[in-house]
Amino acid sequence: MRFNLRQIEVFRAVMVTGSISGAARLLAVSQPAISRLLAYTEDRLGLKLFERVKGRVQPTPEAKRLFAEVDQVHQGVLRVNNLAQELRERGTGGMHVVASPSVGQAFVPEAICLFRHHFPDVRVEFEILTLPELVARVSANRVDLALSVLPVDEPTIVDTTILEGSLRVIVPRGHELAQISVITPADLAPYSLIGYGPQTPYGLHVENALAASGASLRFDTVVRFTPVACSLVQAGAGVGIVDEFVIRGGTWPKIETRPFLPHTRMHIHLLKSRLEPLSRVAQAFAKILYGLAGERASKSNGDLNIVT
Repeated sequence: MRFNLRQIEVFRAVMVTGSISGAARLLAVSQPAISRLLAYTEDRLGLKLFERVKGRVQPTPEAKRLFAEVDQVHQGVLRVNNLAQELRERGTGGMHVVASPSVGQAFVPEAICLFRHHFPDVRVEFEILTLPELVARVSANRVDLALSVLPVDEPTIVDTTILEGSLRVIVPRGHELAQISVITPADLAPYSLIGYGPQTPYGLHVENALAASGASLRFDTVVRFTPVACSLVQAGAGVGIVDEFVIRGGTWPKIETRPFLPHTRMHIHLLKSRLEPLSRVAQAFAKILYGLAGERASKSNGDLNIVT
């Protein structure tokens, strides 16, 4: 036998509240009804999900493993219900956009602002995720669009490059490195650097940019996301290397940036499912992204280029 939705709902309620009585209150049913359904579920699954200890229930290791998957199903049901409500009330549905930290810092928020002027009644859900999370969401068709500063090679995903930039060195305002017009790895050697874990896709990208120089560099602070690196540099905690997308928009007024050599290209990648067509509102948002990319490129000092 497999879980049905009612059993999933009861199982999750017990896991979340930690008791039969709490689950009964959450679902507005009687405690005996919860107990009977749990016992029936355990019997049909052939699994012990809860141990009864002094009148309370303790989840078994099997229950804990099941809960991670069950909670995802629950979230999926909630999204379906939310979408149904939006379609009923507005006739447009919503749009779910996810982005990597760099491009989600300013570029996507600006696009959402423009989108809201044209589609004020469309509900927009926006999340910042890691690259593996982005790929998983798009592959499972759980989002409309995703944007990343790193490429994705996945057969179920269409990866379109919409804007080209480069890596930049960031330093606190007034730092002596700001006197150099173009900064090389050798210039960075005397300073405390803020870097990224080599196990992360972004960290590997930066590491490859530095590898050929042969300079001896020390990363005294390691972070996962570029906005965190910017915050640390602005606070005076070191010098960093980031893509130029994260430093747009005036978020970091106490940071100065300089070009980095060797020149390392970075791109904004627009990701969508290869298996499902874009909705009308997602198509409109994609057009806004392209328009914003073109505007950014035209206003830049030559480092940014729109890709068609």
